Amino acid sequence: MTKQPTKKILQELHLKMVRIRRFEEEAGRLMEDAKIPGALHLYVGQEAVASGVMQNLNDADQITSTHRGHGHLVAKGGEFPQMYAELYGKATGYCKGKGGSMHVSNMDLGMLGANGIVGGGPPIAMGAAFANQFLETKNVSVAFFGDGASNQGQVYEAFNMAELWKLPIIYVIENNQYAMGTALKRSSAQPDLHRRGESFAITGLQVDGMDVMAVKAAGEKAIAHCRDGKGPIILEMMTYRYRGHSMSDPAKYRTKEEVAKVRKERDPIDHVRDMLLDLKISDEVALKAIDKEVKAIVTEAAEYAQHSPEPDPSELYTDVLIEV
Repeated sequence: MTKQPTKKILQELHLKMVRIRRFEEEAGRLMEDAKIPGALHLYVGQEAVASGVMQNLNDADQITSTHRGHGHLVAKGGEFPQMYAELYGKATGYCKGKGGSMHVSNMDLGMLGANGIVGGGPPIAMGAAFANQFLETKNVSVAFFGDGASNQGQVYEAFNMAELWKLPIIYVIENNQYAMGTALKRSSAQPDLHRRGESFAITGLQVDGMDVMAVKAAGEKAIAHCRDGKGPIILEMMTYRYRGHSMSDPAKYRTKEEVAKVRKERDPIDHVRDMLLDLKISDEVALKAIDKEVKAIVTEAAEYAQHSPEPDPSELYTDVLIEV
């Protein structure tokens, strides 16, 4: 059972999740209007995971993300204008338009990058954890990846090395139950993904990933575990995505009734909204005002991105290598 949250924490977590959802909903509309090129994978439904974990991190702590990475960057402090500009492929984007949706990054925020390679993030996060240990900082790295990626071989290599060297890294498995479109029970011989580290002697915990306070509490414990030099830890977040794997996925592998039931009974934003009302921290008028303000910020940021300049062709030759 999680302890009673403070007013400030509850408000911050609510705002984080609302920002993620409104950002993603607008991104989806822009893709449907053919304004965003490439592929787009939305984080709608999983907001509690990024928000709860990131609530405990600072800018010096690093994260690696997945192809579904916008929510992680928003929760880490990413600004909407630069993020939308990156999705558009514009020069004002975080990566000057060269990263796009699946490879957006920002080193100032410790966001080492979203990653279009399934399971590509954990080895990178492990490298960051090694650097943190070598430099004797107290920073931790967090690798976010999904249930599908948990079956990739490089993930187990990262587990092994992290435990062998007692690296300060948290592996966050966002178990949304379907990978690209295959149910977990049809693709994983051991569906309890938090147990995947047992053969490496890595502690694993299963968490209700639709309850942002439960996520925050688990994140606090995991980060303390790492900062105390106890090595890696695995957090399996039981979550759910409302949209298809990508915008091109009709998601016919599950019923509309299943999705509607989760939305109605387990939505992470509605859960916190109810807490804010029940504890009389906020009221309906104030919550609607917050939502309206976020939507206005989203609209303005999308307009900024649309009217931003295209990258100069010379950018093809920059950021390719570092001369030392």
